[in-house]
Amino acid sequence: MVIASYFGATGPVSAFTAASTAPKMLYDFLVGGMLSAALVPVLSDYARLDRGGKEGADGTDLPPKGANVGPNPELVRLVGALLSLAVVSLAGLALLMVVIAPQIAILLAGGFDDFDPALLPLTARLLRLMAPVVWFISMAGLLTGILFALQRFSVPALASAVYNLGIVVAAPILAGRVGIVSLAVGVLAGSMVQFGLMAWDVRRAGLKFTVRWSHPALGRIVLLYLPIAAGLIVAQFQVGLDRRLASGTGVQSIAWMSKATTLQQMPLGMISVAISLAALPRLSQQFAAGDEGAYRATLTRGLRMVIVMIVPLLVGLGLLAEPTVRLLFERGQFTAGDTAQVVSALQVYLVGALFASIDFPLIYAFYARNDTLLPALVGVLSVLVYAVLALALIEGLGFLGLVWADTAKQGAHAVVMLGLLYWKLGFGSAGRRPESAREKLEDRGMRGIGPTLRSFGSVIGAAGAMVVVIAWLLSLLDPGGETSLSNDVLRIVVCGGGGVLTYAGFLLLVGQPEARQLGRAAMRIRGLVRGK
Repeated sequence: MVIASYFGATGPVSAFTAASTAPKMLYDFLVGGMLSAALVPVLSDYARLDRGGKEGADGTDLPPKGANVGPNPELVRLVGALLSLAVVSLAGLALLMVVIAPQIAILLAGGFDDFDPALLPLTARLLRLMAPVVWFISMAGLLTGILFALQRFSVPALASAVYNLGIVVAAPILAGRVGIVSLAVGVLAGSMVQFGLMAWDVRRAGLKFTVRWSHPALGRIVLLYLPIAAGLIVAQFQVGLDRRLASGTGVQSIAWMSKATTLQQMPLGMISVAISLAALPRLSQQFAAGDEGAYRATLTRGLRMVIVMIVPLLVGLGLLAEPTVRLLFERGQFTAGDTAQVVSALQVYLVGALFASIDFPLIYAFYARNDTLLPALVGVLSVLVYAVLALALIEGLGFLGLVWADTAKQGAHAVVMLGLLYWKLGFGSAGRRPESAREKLEDRGMRGIGPTLRSFGSVIGAAGAMVVVIAWLLSLLDPGGETSLSNDVLRIVVCGGGGVLTYAGFLLLVGQPEARQLGRAAMRIRGLVRGK
């Protein structure tokens, strides 16, 4: 909202977006992929050991919350080795980024030269200013993996918000003096504060930094990460290709796509990524303990919860895309024409978001099993789908061709991952006969595909009812479509609220299990608020 208000969806915003892509690409390649695929599973193994290096009684549970038990020495040594190597190597990488900033700018945004020759030098300048961000966000990512393995989620969530707060604070203060450079300053400040918060929480967890250059577990992390690294090279190629192709469709295209992507990623981050990351340490520990029944139960419950929670957000955002984009962004330098372009991209991206919401739990389920090769191969396949469609569609559809290609990539990845999961875990297969009552319950509820399909069928029915109600309410409120601020708020609150209530009521009426669970949680929260 701040960027749109002060700078609109202009060429300099596209230059900033392209420049800020480079640190994020490096983070995704060096830490982001390793975080869920290797760091959390391996660190979770060490986190479940006691100070003597032995498993607890059940092989999976961490010490009771609040217990005065520090981390085992092996975990401390592993963390020291990880951070020592990262401090030095990431500093060298940030310095290299400063040196080759012009070349990176050409790779990511070379198409700008066809429209505005001043934008490429600006992109290089912003890249140099944001080079230290690579060090700060990557170190914060490593600390995130450590905290997730210890099942500490609150401060990492807060720190991620603080990262973006840097822009929110810096732009109003500096925009009038340094222009678009204020955004780069905000990103740098936000990344520094994010790293500081994470380091504080790691110390609070009882882990101290020790300088070490080796540990046996480093080899295991590298072996788990190698397939992901190979896949990420292809994935980062897709990100770079997307930026390069978009820069050739107009100076505003990257800015429009960035706004639409932000709105698409909001429900994914709030629900799918959050649930998947929270489940990953438990899935890793259940697999390490050989408890396949509990592993399948955790995965299936998580997948169904993601679907139940994210569908109303995606449906509501799709139907109310125009008033939402207008309310959030259309002010200052952001025009009605920009709103129309962002809405057209957003509605296509949301189709891909549905597939992506399913994809995250599936990918992390494989990571928890120390299987990083299959997700990496599927990632390569999906990037090939993107590249073929992007090159085929860009001529006729412009930047929207890239949006459709990205949606197809998400769909292909999710469908293939579902098939692999069905094969890998043996859902629906006979397998061995369950012996205990618990195993029979898990076998009946989790191994059979029927309950999950029925659950998804209920969600589809509820989503259909939600669409009907929102369309009806929209027709009642203002058929003429007046674009005032009050009307936009009214549409979002009344139509969105009515749609969500319809969706929830439908699921509760048919007895959908996750909806009932959410209802019970809401009642508990209501009781806490009232002091009961």
